[in-house]
Amino acid sequence: MNYVTLNNNLKMPQLGFGVWQVEDAQATEAVAKALETGYTSIDTAMIYKNEIGVGKTLKDTKVPREDLFITTKVWNSDQGYENTLRAFDESLERLGLDYVDLYLIHWPTPEFDDYIDTYKAMEKLYNDGRVKAIGVCNFEIEHLERLLAECDVPPVLNQVECHPYLAQNELKEFCAKHNIYVEAWSPLEQGGEVLQDETIRKIAEAHGKTPAQAVLRWHLQNNTIAIPKSVTPSRIEENFDVFDFELSADEMEQINALNKDRRKGAHPVEMNVR
Repeated sequence: MNYVTLNNNLKMPQLGFGVWQVEDAQATEAVAKALETGYTSIDTAMIYKNEIGVGKTLKDTKVPREDLFITTKVWNSDQGYENTLRAFDESLERLGLDYVDLYLIHWPTPEFDDYIDTYKAMEKLYNDGRVKAIGVCNFEIEHLERLLAECDVPPVLNQVECHPYLAQNELKEFCAKHNIYVEAWSPLEQGGEVLQDETIRKIAEAHGKTPAQAVLRWHLQNNTIAIPKSVTPSRIEENFDVFDFELSADEMEQINALNKDRRKGAHPVEMNVR
C-alpha cells in the first residue's frame, strides 16, 4: 500500500474501497472481502444507506481500529451547523464507532449556501477530537477559495469525480498549490468507456495488467487518492493488485492526453438536490 500524508500530518492509504450504490447487506460482505484483500481505507456516506452494513464488518474484523481509515459524509439535507453535528452523531452510531478518520461535506449545494456553516461544525468536531481530519467532496475552485478565506482548518482533501476522461487538471493544480489532496470517486469511470479505450488497453497489455489496473496506477502516479468500488470478489482483488508495476513517463502522458473534461455524474454547481 502507498500512503499519503495529509496537511494535518495524518497518514492515509492512497488506495481505498468505496461503497457507493452498494446495498446495506451487500456492503457487509464487500467490505469484509476488501479488508481480507488488504484494503484498510473504507469510504461510505449517510446517503449511501449502508453505514450500518459497513459498521457490522468493522465490528467483526480482526484489523485493529487504529489501522483502519474510515470516511463518511454529511448529506445535503443535513447541512447547517446544528444539523451537521446531529448528522455526525447519527453516522457514528450507525457505524458503531467512537470516531471517524475523515468527515466530508458531500456536495457544496451552492444554491442553499450552507457549506460554510456546515464546515464550521466539522471544525468543531475536529477540534473536539471526534474526527481525525475534515474535507470536502465535489467542490469547485470558487467553493474552495471561499472555504479557505472564511474557515480556520484547511480541508485535507477534495473528493471529486476523476478519471482519464475527466482529469480535473485545473482543480488538481489549485488543490496542489493549497496542499489539498484530490481523491477520485468513479476512478474507473464507473466501468465505462475508459476501460475500453484502445490506448489504455495497449498500455495495460504491455504490463500484463487489466485496463482497470492501468487506470488505477495512473491515479496513484498522479498523486491522486483513488477509491474504486466493486462487489465482485475477483475485481476487489484485481483493483488492489496495482503496486507491483509502474507506468513510464510516456505511458502517463498518453493517458493524460485522453482527457475530454467529460463527466458521468452531476456538475457540482448544478447539484442542489436535498
